[in-house]
Amino acid sequence: MAEEKHPAPAQRHWILAIFGIVLALIGLVLLIRGATLALLGGSWYYVASGVLLAASGVLLARRKVAGAWLFAVVFAGTVAWSLWEVGLAFWPLVPRLAPVLVLALILALLLPALTFGRVRRSAHVLAVVLLVALVAGGAAMFKPHGVVQNQFAAAAVGGQGDKPGNWQFYGNEPSGTRFADAKEIDKENVADLEVAWTFRTGEVAGKGAEFQNTPTQIGDTVYVCTPLSKVFALDAETGEQRWTFDPQTQGTQFWNRCRGVGYYEPSAVAHPVRTGDAAQQQTDGAHIHGDGAAQLSIPRPEDPAGVCTQRIVLTTVDARLIQVDAKTGKPCESFGDKGFVDLKAGMGDVKPHFYYPTSTPTVVRNLIVIGGWVWDGKEVGEPSGVIRAFNADTGELAWAWDLGNPDVTGLPPAEGYTRGTPNMWSTPAFDDELGLIYLPLGNGTPDFWGGHRSEAMNEYASSIVALDIATGRERWKFQTVHADTWDYDVGTQPALYDIPDGKGGATPVVIQATKTGQVFVLDRRDGTPVAQVEERPVPQRHAEGDIVAPTQPFSVGMPSFGGDVLAEKDMWGATFFDQLECRIAFRKLNYEGPYTSIMPNETTLIYPGYYGGMNWGGVAVDEQRGLLILNDIRMPQIAMHVPQGSATPEQIAAFSLDGAVHNQAGTPYSTIRGGFYSALGVPCHAPPWGTLSAVDLKTGKLVWQRPAGSIEDTLLKGVRVKAPIPVGMPTLGGPIATSSGLVFYAGTQDYYLRAFDAETGEELWKGRMPVGAQAAPISYISPETGRQFVVIAAGGARQSPDRGDYVIAYALPKN
Repeated sequence: MAEEKHPAPAQRHWILAIFGIVLALIGLVLLIRGATLALLGGSWYYVASGVLLAASGVLLARRKVAGAWLFAVVFAGTVAWSLWEVGLAFWPLVPRLAPVLVLALILALLLPALTFGRVRRSAHVLAVVLLVALVAGGAAMFKPHGVVQNQFAAAAVGGQGDKPGNWQFYGNEPSGTRFADAKEIDKENVADLEVAWTFRTGEVAGKGAEFQNTPTQIGDTVYVCTPLSKVFALDAETGEQRWTFDPQTQGTQFWNRCRGVGYYEPSAVAHPVRTGDAAQQQTDGAHIHGDGAAQLSIPRPEDPAGVCTQRIVLTTVDARLIQVDAKTGKPCESFGDKGFVDLKAGMGDVKPHFYYPTSTPTVVRNLIVIGGWVWDGKEVGEPSGVIRAFNADTGELAWAWDLGNPDVTGLPPAEGYTRGTPNMWSTPAFDDELGLIYLPLGNGTPDFWGGHRSEAMNEYASSIVALDIATGRERWKFQTVHADTWDYDVGTQPALYDIPDGKGGATPVVIQATKTGQVFVLDRRDGTPVAQVEERPVPQRHAEGDIVAPTQPFSVGMPSFGGDVLAEKDMWGATFFDQLECRIAFRKLNYEGPYTSIMPNETTLIYPGYYGGMNWGGVAVDEQRGLLILNDIRMPQIAMHVPQGSATPEQIAAFSLDGAVHNQAGTPYSTIRGGFYSALGVPCHAPPWGTLSAVDLKTGKLVWQRPAGSIEDTLLKGVRVKAPIPVGMPTLGGPIATSSGLVFYAGTQDYYLRAFDAETGEELWKGRMPVGAQAAPISYISPETGRQFVVIAAGGARQSPDRGDYVIAYALPKN
């Protein structure tokens, strides 16, 4: 039976007319901008939908029912097109379907006015259906999508658990696995975690500074360093301050951070390195050559009895190496010049802020191995990337590895170590039994131009290199990126693990995660790939005078993270307008897939971006379950060469929110670079923008993956979002694993420390922090009470304006 006819109120006629006009304008915008996209070789959907929407709007404004039918065609076509492009992937569907759903809902409410009340009941039913779909979609935004969750049921084997030990190294052990053999906090009780104590350093990181510290725990004391290199010793049980040491760093640096302090206990060294035996000291004493360890033999005073039997090792942002007594914080008089060593010695001319270490100094036997951060992107001939080992007892130089002049094993010639060579700004791992230390190297400076680089720079850039601990001589190397002009430094600490071979034995491997989103698994004895690596052809177009490699290594035996080839359909936005603009922008880019070279006066897409993939935070290995736990960043960047010194403010501003210039003095071009964002400040590619994942090291298969964090604390055009929508945000800092089967992670953009099930990836708990964190947590058993603590330094998430100086310890409630 036909529905009853009811006259529509006059005001609805006006609303219908206004809606028709708005719909027509939307159609015109889509048509005009869609034509631009189509002419660039992109999708014709926007042209077709623009024409139909414009026609539909005109007809609706004239109260023609045909306008509704035209809109229905657009609606059906949009659904079909969306499913064809991206399937059922939730986040890619949102900007495609949400706008037409909203428009369809409004039209459904206006249908009675359009039909003079003939379809009132049907229109209301349709409106309810559309509203339910929108509400369901809105609710689904608050659930994680793209989750890979496996019912992994491996049993934990071995391990003691809940015995006091030390988190002595950056990655807990020399192996860098970030694995804590602690079981008190487990899957059943982790939901009961609470703040046990909070300590504030009093130094809130300002501009150019970030609190990225991984604490060091020795016995009943936790040691923390601040961005300006101050050290605090805290009671591990209560957080009470025991002492503080301020090295009085000179001036505010450009890149203030201290990722950790080292620890040295002379009496605990099992295999001390004898330095000086192989040295051939020249008559003028200026430098030393030799194939073994070398140092100048300078008598040093002894510390008073009982002083500096345990030592904290610190590097500073004004390039000094310092030792202080672990119990008092007073400088160790027998080390260097009354506790201090100048790391600029032998480096030649070092301009202000151009060289200093930022990562945890690595104490290997009785040596302190030091690399250094350099202000890359400024000019050619920046300070050397030399790796040096200092005698941990005296501060004397034990050996040096200058890859540009390997014959120099001690102090260099008068002009200093070879300038501009790849540096190690991150943290190595070492195998005491094999006697090898594994160095993650950066690329040659400056980052984005290679035409000036030497053969040695090209040979070692973005590599992992194994050196003999005792002598500093090279054993093997493996390059993760050839001819790197994308800033694909190897920034992640290597992790050492023995993979069972199924025959009762194991293969000793070094696991190297990279900024390219690839994970290389190598035999740590000789550098041979254990997981298959293929050399694949890559784009060859490049600027005249620059360099390009014919192939690049791809670790096909392991999963990759965020390194897929981007396409127009991967572009995203908060609305279909900015998604369309991102599609147009993508089509205008110089992009031929991974390793597309940056070109003069052409905007080039770099993906994975130079932040990662995997950055300095490090990976974790659940040593009992054989799981590799890692976090990644999926944020492409854009870059363009411009003739040296010609970059204009307008050009820089065009490179979005974080546009900047790498001067690269001494090369033909400066390089403008920035993020690839829409006009709303939203990334131009679909989420997730960061994930947390687990890989089975025995099979090389992905076990689970989930988006890392929400937009709850994100600012969009200066306004805090406040919605805990778990899209997966860019990550910094690293995870840790415990023997109870938990993974702890805090390096998201929202302000939480989280605990996950190591076997399935399920989130089991999260604790709210005052600000975000970009550091890795640690876990230890208090020798005083036997309680397990999880401690994190919270100084503020990378993109957040909120900054802090918090060190927060979590534990189960006291009985």
